[in-house]
Amino acid sequence: MKKYLEIAKAYMKAQLIWRSDIFVDVLLSVAKILFAWILWGILFEGKEQIAGLEFHAMISYYIISSYLFQMEKSAEISQQMASMLRNGTFSKYMVIPVQTQGYFVAMEAGKIAFSSGIGFLTMLLWFCLFRIPLKHTASAKILLCGIIMVALGLLFMAQLNYFLGILTLRFEEISIFLMIKDNISAIVTGAVIPLALLPEWVIAGMKIFPFYYVTYLPSMLFIGKCEDEAVTGLFVLSIWCILFIILNQVTYEHDRIKYDGAGI
Repeated sequence: MKKYLEIAKAYMKAQLIWRSDIFVDVLLSVAKILFAWILWGILFEGKEQIAGLEFHAMISYYIISSYLFQMEKSAEISQQMASMLRNGTFSKYMVIPVQTQGYFVAMEAGKIAFSSGIGFLTMLLWFCLFRIPLKHTASAKILLCGIIMVALGLLFMAQLNYFLGILTLRFEEISIFLMIKDNISAIVTGAVIPLALLPEWVIAGMKIFPFYYVTYLPSMLFIGKCEDEAVTGLFVLSIWCILFIILNQVTYEHDRIKYDGAGI
């Protein structure tokens, strides 16, 4: 465990190098919230609720979900793995005394530890500057469930992107998979619009898959909504994380023999 903590610490410190990237991420997050403020302000004109959410609850959802979306940086895992496998520099990760999947998850944890602090300050700034009354759950248990669900969601996304990176061993070019994943996940995680606006049969189908529990449900739990789904969400997301841990290990051990350590 100490080895993985050192990896996480190293990548957390490395984030200080990319200060311009951090500034752009914060700026985009603020722009998204500002756009949501303007748009929903128009849509709520003369209405008290939309899909069971009041205006301030909707804005609170967007601020929290934007924060969670900004924290998730695991797309870099698949991009980095694909690049290294194609140019023949992945060999170093196969000889270091740590599990490959564990290394990349620890790398992601270090990046999240830094970006989460910056994002949290941005979120607080929004509530303070615009004096938005934050809607939040009154239950400490629900708050804890939401925090654990966020951690599991970040773990799942890291595992998913690691799996896509492994596919480079078999397909060499995985850009189509990454494009599909990025476009689908932005919608089904609730980062673009609250899933409560979708038909109930669509939401019911989404609850089988993990994306529902990555951003949307924890955001709803934090604002005091969908609290009856907290335990079920933790169970479903935990099962998906376990399945991907096994899938990643089996896929890596099966396909690693195809890697010859040479670039293309």
